[in-house]
Amino acid sequence: MTVSKKTVVKALIFIVFIALALYLVRYSPLKDFFTVRGLTDFVENAGFWAPLSFIFMYAVGVCLFIPGTVLTGIGAAIFGPYLGFVYVWFGAMLGASGAFFIARYLGRDFASSLIGERLGKYDQAIERNGFATVLYLRLIYFPFTPMNFGMGLTRVRFWDYFAGTGLGIIVGTFIFTFFIGTIRNVWISGDWSGLLSWQVFLSLALLGFSFYLPRLVKRVKGEV
Repeated sequence: MTVSKKTVVKALIFIVFIALALYLVRYSPLKDFFTVRGLTDFVENAGFWAPLSFIFMYAVGVCLFIPGTVLTGIGAAIFGPYLGFVYVWFGAMLGASGAFFIARYLGRDFASSLIGERLGKYDQAIERNGFATVLYLRLIYFPFTPMNFGMGLTRVRFWDYFAGTGLGIIVGTFIFTFFIGTIRNVWISGDWSGLLSWQVFLSLALLGFSFYLPRLVKRVKGEV
């Protein structure tokens, strides 16, 4: 299959984007900004705009390959278990969509040119069963950011991807934000007896369940 010059150029831009994202976060003079402390200070200093600043920061962070668990933890620690969950979900969805479109526009054509007949069948299957595929991978905690970009390289329809992601991350996101947010509330209150509250025990139970959830999903699907 002949690959057009435009396709190659976009693929090179995609590779450069990934390289620059990794450099910016890990090696550039701005790397201290992308630490937990730096990102937390950015949101806390935003005042009234803190929720929107966090959502924006989360979305950009996802596209720059900052681990979603780090960003989620920051949101829960700043906003608590409930608002933290809401803001994290919106930030994650915006970031997941952004990463998807970056990969779809810059890398999809080149990826399709490399797919042979055998892999092409899998690509078509993902297009036909996009929602179920995305939902399943989210429920078993497939690495968040690689999946965002990876799905952009496939034939999955965006709205199938969006719906599968939106539904699939709810459980894990809520459990993680509820656990960190609950501990945060006890810390702020200064009443350490709160560690024996039903909220803390529930958050611990949910956190434990979250580690079992991928296995449960695979068992339901018949893979275990």
